[in-house]
Amino acid sequence: MATRLVQISIKADDSSALGRFWADALGWEVTEDNAEETNLEPKGFSYPDPSAVCIDLIPVPLHKTAKNRVHVDLATTSPAHQAELIERLQNLGATPADIGQGDVPWTVLADPEGNEFCVLEPRPIYRDTGPIAAVVVDCADPRAMARFWSAAMDWVLHEVNDDHAVLRSAKGVGPYLEFLRSADPKTGLDRIHLDLRPYPTDDHAAEADRLRSLGATDLDIGQGDVPWTVLADPENNEFCLLTPR
Repeated sequence: MATRLVQISIKADDSSALGRFWADALGWEVTEDNAEETNLEPKGFSYPDPSAVCIDLIPVPLHKTAKNRVHVDLATTSPAHQAELIERLQNLGATPADIGQGDVPWTVLADPEGNEFCVLEPRPIYRDTGPIAAVVVDCADPRAMARFWSAAMDWVLHEVNDDHAVLRSAKGVGPYLEFLRSADPKTGLDRIHLDLRPYPTDDHAAEADRLRSLGATDLDIGQGDVPWTVLADPENNEFCLLTPR
């Protein structure tokens, strides 16, 4: 058995409006937009596929009190592309964000609801990821997170040290999943979390039990009777195990 990262979920004050921003930012399309959720996928995409980690926005207002523990890094292909993308994103409603990054070659922005993200300078490692270079998770212990997440999913661990860990789909396509060491404590629910999905022939309950055996714990965030399972990783970051598909 195994599972894979299929999307990130963003809690939003206005999921439709924020969905339009991110669809325009990434050049993707809105495939679902209703009172319960707004889904974004690349154009012509057949979900789920490792070539992209999709975005699901849910209308759950959550007051932002600190830097998000999960954010996305956007890829660029040249300095000119980076500058053009930053300008286009700001025209769409993004704003500069200062998270103490100092003098770095990438640019930190915030989307219209204050969620931080980075527009990276060109890096060869991200040349074939698509618009999202990486999904990045702050953590206290990248090595421990690498052990859990590389066992939880069928993604390959590319690099790990005391400061960061890097995973990518075993297919060698799509964005990376990165864990960066951070001293910032976790406070409350995450505004952005990971959604995993088992493969079609796998059993949802058995997969949930396997994740628990690796160190995941059950979490009640008021989800009620739903077909997915809400869990927390060893650093208490929420994630959802969706139904097989």
